[in-house]
Amino acid sequence: MYAIMETGGKQYKVSKGDVIYIEKIDQEEGTLVDFKMIAGQNEEGFHVINPEASSAKVTGKIIKNGRAKKITVFTYKPKKSCKRKLGHRQFYTKVEIESINF
Repeated sequence: MYAIMETGGKQYKVSKGDVIYIEKIDQEEGTLVDFKMIAGQNEEGFHVINPEASSAKVTGKIIKNGRAKKITVFTYKPKKSCKRKLGHRQFYTKVEIESINF
């Protein structure tokens, strides 16, 4: 059984027990969070779900809030003596999928 859920403008294919990294959610570690479910498959087959009209949801437990490794962004224009070096660390939330409810 798996589900396709949506959070942070992205879609993820998850199963029970999966650990995923998503866009940061402003909640404490250890809390349960419900996500919108778009589609899923169970014993009966594949189902496309309307998230606004259905009570189907994916429940996950927040394990950790953190920041990813730093990436370096370097832009330049050749032969113009114009360059810029930036660094970026993306915030993330580590979530373990607890249950999938159709």
